[in-house]
Amino acid sequence: MNGQQRSNIRPGIEVDIVLKQDQRTGRLTRGIVKDILTNSPNHPHGIKVRLTDGQVGRVKEVITK
Repeated sequence: MNGQQRSNIRPGIEVDIVLKQDQRTGRLTRGIVKDILTNSPNHPHGIKVRLTDGQVGRVKEVITK
């Protein structure tokens, strides 16, 4: 599931995000969503979230199990 729709993202789900410093390389970081920081219903680069470990980035993929 892609991370451009805010409705797909809820606190507690597992996601892959791109951190600000990794935008050039596209390196993904996996974690659990703590807070959703983007207010708009969608964003072309991904919804910005804070993970439980404090890292902030844009969601590229929602992990479904």
